[in-house]
Amino acid sequence: MPQDVEAMDVQATVSRLFIYPVKSCAGIQVQQAVLQGTGLEWDRAWMVVDADGMFLSQRECARMVLVQPEITADALVLRAPGMQELGVGLQAQGDPRSVQVWDDTVQALDMGDAAALWFSDFLRYSGLRLVRFDPAVRRLSSPKWTQGVDAPNQFSDGFAVLVTTETAVEELNTRLQHADQGPVGVERFRPNVVLSGLDAHDEDHLDLLSFQELPAQSGQGLGAEMRLVKPCARCPIPNIDPHTAESSPAVSDALQTYRSDARLNGAITFGMNAMVVQGSGAVLRVGQAVGGSYAFAD
Repeated sequence: MPQDVEAMDVQATVSRLFIYPVKSCAGIQVQQAVLQGTGLEWDRAWMVVDADGMFLSQRECARMVLVQPEITADALVLRAPGMQELGVGLQAQGDPRSVQVWDDTVQALDMGDAAALWFSDFLRYSGLRLVRFDPAVRRLSSPKWTQGVDAPNQFSDGFAVLVTTETAVEELNTRLQHADQGPVGVERFRPNVVLSGLDAHDEDHLDLLSFQELPAQSGQGLGAEMRLVKPCARCPIPNIDPHTAESSPAVSDALQTYRSDARLNGAITFGMNAMVVQGSGAVLRVGQAVGGSYAFAD
């Protein structure tokens, strides 16, 4: 059973939820999402790869952020400026294809020539393919950070869920204002769960998050828990404006002044990666109460 939220060290509220159906493309803000062992349903379930099967991201192609996905009852619908709408069946079964995401090579399902041509045309890369994560495959997060626990994910950078806080973004925007820069939204950091009611970057110091069971699921044993296991090191993607795909170093420059993390040898971090402890099948919802326990160093 999940812990009593009100009895934990801190209390917070789910203020925003996001899923990113296609890795590195635009996210979808949702009011609720089903939690699975691999993260939120449909999160990073698809990925764009090059002719060699290597994943493509905004690091190489900022235009990816302009691809707007939508999940309908039976399809992943993709839209982008100047492109006709493309639909891909949610349960489409394609040819097996070996793909690489960071250091992991896994078997995925190719979504066919129409999707391949659509992405190749819009992203201006030849030979791109859209692949879906094969539900029969297990891709595990680094056991170094999960303390040896098997923690599955799909095509995320390495962990099932990314958590941050509203106040962390407010802190960054205060610093950007002092540097005569405009504010940015939390979308730049591509979180899944955004919490309100905590101090800025309080997630850095938390261990377990327990989500209060929703009334409709009361008594079904679907209370959700996540363990925050690794700070999220930041590449240049937060510099990319999600509305224009234009990049400027302002965000990275601001983060450099205060977000060096000794846990990652001085890397710049923002948000915490989490693994799902329990609650596969539970619904997370905006407005839901969350409790957190502090992690104390030995």
